[in-house]
Amino acid sequence: MSVLVARPFDKPRLAGPRHSIVALAPARLVMILMAIAAGVALVLTKLAWFAVATTPVSARSVAGALVPLRGDITDRNGVSLARTIDAWSIGVHPRRLINDPHELAGKLAALMPNHDEAWYERRLRSKEPFVFLYRRALPEVVKAVNALGEPGIAYEREPERLYPQSTLAAHALGSLDVDAHGIRGMERVLEEQLTNPLLRARPVALSLDSRVQAAVESELGAAMISFQARAAAGLVLDAHTGEVIAMVSLPNYDANKLPKVLNPKDPNDQGMQRLWNNATMSTYELGSVFKPITMAFAIDSGVVSSMARRFDAREPIMTGRFPIRDDHPQKRYLNIPETLVHSSNIATARIGKELGEERLRAMFTAMGFATRPDIETPERGKPIWPAPWTKASTMTTGYGHGLSVTPLHLASAYAALVNGGVWRPATMMKVAPGKAAAGRRVISEATSARMRQLLRLIVLKGTGEKADAPGYRVGGKTGTAEIGMKGGYSKKRNVSTFAAAFPMDAPRYVVVVMLDSPRGNAQSAGQATAGWTVAPVVSRVIMRTGYMLGVMPDMNRDVDVSELLPLLWEAPGAAKVVPE
Repeated sequence: MSVLVARPFDKPRLAGPRHSIVALAPARLVMILMAIAAGVALVLTKLAWFAVATTPVSARSVAGALVPLRGDITDRNGVSLARTIDAWSIGVHPRRLINDPHELAGKLAALMPNHDEAWYERRLRSKEPFVFLYRRALPEVVKAVNALGEPGIAYEREPERLYPQSTLAAHALGSLDVDAHGIRGMERVLEEQLTNPLLRARPVALSLDSRVQAAVESELGAAMISFQARAAAGLVLDAHTGEVIAMVSLPNYDANKLPKVLNPKDPNDQGMQRLWNNATMSTYELGSVFKPITMAFAIDSGVVSSMARRFDAREPIMTGRFPIRDDHPQKRYLNIPETLVHSSNIATARIGKELGEERLRAMFTAMGFATRPDIETPERGKPIWPAPWTKASTMTTGYGHGLSVTPLHLASAYAALVNGGVWRPATMMKVAPGKAAAGRRVISEATSARMRQLLRLIVLKGTGEKADAPGYRVGGKTGTAEIGMKGGYSKKRNVSTFAAAFPMDAPRYVVVVMLDSPRGNAQSAGQATAGWTVAPVVSRVIMRTGYMLGVMPDMNRDVDVSELLPLLWEAPGAAKVVPE
């Protein structure tokens, strides 16, 4: 029997299958590692391919430029008027669709009816790698489309401009295009400031007061419905700074959803009518509201040196084949207060004739009537002057016939009449104390003081009586002008306007209200003139907003008109002045 003796330095030997398994282990480990590396490489390659070949559903990458984030817009008191929030975009990768495009288009049209089925089918069959179906969609729309289960449709958040006050000040704020760039109103004016990263962090404060804006929209809208007017405009202006406290144009629209415009060149297109800003774009012959402006020119130039001076208003004046008549003829000589209180076209025409063409045109130009209204917004109407300017034009423009301007032109002019005689441009921006534009002097302080007396007298004793607001010392003038049409002036349609300021002993605000083509009703005793239709609106607006603007009613204060009252002569048994 032999014995196996193990030596200390001998290597053990593995015989048979076990030896083969151990020998192959390193090779298998290398193969496993290579497989893992190949898998990782495949994943990375796929991700890189997606990054290069796939277009993200975002305006930022599809359009090749960043959709600008926009700063907020507020009113003068910090109330939000426009802000940017997150919304959704819905797009499609046509090459990845698994459902039938025709069938899918029908479902999309039902969920997103802003386009028809044919439009969606064209987008789904597009040869482009990616197309948009809906920009800035609400979350509920995204949820409904996602429920269709089509993997080729993609979604991503993108900035959305929100107007929290809906229709409030829509025309003043303006709107954005599909790529979130301002195209109207203050959104366009402030484009750089709202999108500049260094500036947009701080909200931009406009001159508007949302409380006053809401009150004017409410009162003017009610009047427009009541009198079945075609359109309306209203303004509240700071008489000393030119700040627009309220700017209303009716019909209006929800700033979050622009009206659909079928034909931009058609004035009867309902979408265009809603987008049109009547306060700054529409020009009208505004009628007798021009008479105080003409009177101020006459006083300032010395043509009228005494309130007792009288002008012959016994008979109409012939201008060629056409007579200048009074709506409520007194058939006698009228002094200055009577001319305004009775709103005499005849007497005002005679004053305009004495002023002369050169002086009248110069004064109208100084009041800003020769150019588009001076304000930041791009939507501004061009005034229409007589062409050619004739001798008749010199007489008729004095009482607002033959010269067309916007309601904003008128508001700025009335501010100059009552604020001491300085015309300033209107502004939509909040003005810091002491930072108002310098403006230009158009009448003397003494003439402005006289006009405050005369305007107050018109409300106390004349055609503007229904505009009075107890304790607020309102002064102003009515204007009812026939609308020019083909073949002459309409006897059935007019523009009714009231221009006012308050409080007249220390004027702070100008209010202008206009209705286009109002119809008389029981509320106005069947009348469609300014004294019945818009004068009451001014009264209600002032009573609703005066305290908001820091003007407290005071029954113990007023403008001293005692020296003018004796000049108002009334014949025995004479009828009361009829609102114009």
